[in-house]
Amino acid sequence: MRTLLSRAIQIDPSFHIGLGLIVILAVAEIFFATSYYVGRGRAARISAQAVAANVARPAAPSVSAQTPAPAPAQPAVSPAAVPAPSPSLVDQLLHEGIELRDRGDTTNALARLQEALDSEPNNTVVLEEMAKTYESMQLLDRANDLWRKLQEMGPSADAAYELANQRLKLGVPTPGTADSGVANSSADAAEHKDIGGNPEGAVMGITQVKTTETPDPDAEKNLAMQIGVKKQPGAVIDHNKVKILVFLYEIVNDKDIKLTDADVTNEWLTSNHDWSGANPEVLLVHYVRAKTGSASSDSSLAEAAATVRPGQKARGAKGSAADSGRRKYLGYIIQVYYDDDLQAVQAEPSRLLQLFPPSKSTSAR
Repeated sequence: MRTLLSRAIQIDPSFHIGLGLIVILAVAEIFFATSYYVGRGRAARISAQAVAANVARPAAPSVSAQTPAPAPAQPAVSPAAVPAPSPSLVDQLLHEGIELRDRGDTTNALARLQEALDSEPNNTVVLEEMAKTYESMQLLDRANDLWRKLQEMGPSADAAYELANQRLKLGVPTPGTADSGVANSSADAAEHKDIGGNPEGAVMGITQVKTTETPDPDAEKNLAMQIGVKKQPGAVIDHNKVKILVFLYEIVNDKDIKLTDADVTNEWLTSNHDWSGANPEVLLVHYVRAKTGSASSDSSLAEAAATVRPGQKARGAKGSAADSGRRKYLGYIIQVYYDDDLQAVQAEPSRLLQLFPPSKSTSAR
């Protein structure tokens, strides 16, 4: 049997060296690659942890765990920077209506007030101003309807309720029961008026009557009335022939209407009240009812009610105590005469003209 023997193969030593270098390079490459990816992953984890720490950490670390972080300071707001609340639509309409009425445009004044009343049907101020506007137009029935509505609201209507009671105490005129003499006198005073509301052919008129009340601890009521009197365009006025009568009335014991016995003074606010210019001359009438005052007789009041002549400063006179009782201010009648002829008349409330109709001349008084 034949035996086959293998002969050992001899390998060149340089082969072993080259193979060793390849293995070393491969291991080194694997090591560096592993180190690279391991380092990159570690950096990513560290970055993520840093971001999370920044998010979780408060922006301003507190000094002590027991001391709360101070609250952020609020910016100071100046009161002038806060815008004032704009007036409501009803207030705007009410203001416009009063201005139009004061200028004599009663038609548009009623339109504004009616629009305000449509928005707030129970607004006592709007109802009161509408009633006053109707009175200025001599539409007394419509005015009385509004005063009754305010009266029905009761004390919740505040000052308007008291004013409505005063107005209705004068009575509601009816065509059938009205005294013919009073009716005719009122009609004569109201007929033939020009566009400004003055009698046709008049040379003087009343432009406005502004009444303001001043709080006074020593008086029951302290009123100031500014009366504007203006000549008609083109008229030439002799101030010596001008006479202005102002009568102030009060309710006595809630039933009788009498001339006031309070302290009444008057003076001109305009320096030259001779009507040489086109602007109105303004007369100031001051009414003060002291908390403890004496009463005056009707005769003395009739003599010193408020006869005003240009260039004079007058004071209402006081007389003997003839009318005792609780008195409360009611209103006024203003009459302007020129050359002994009635030029203009205005009353508040207007129903006073029915109780005390004006004379066409001062000589007929």
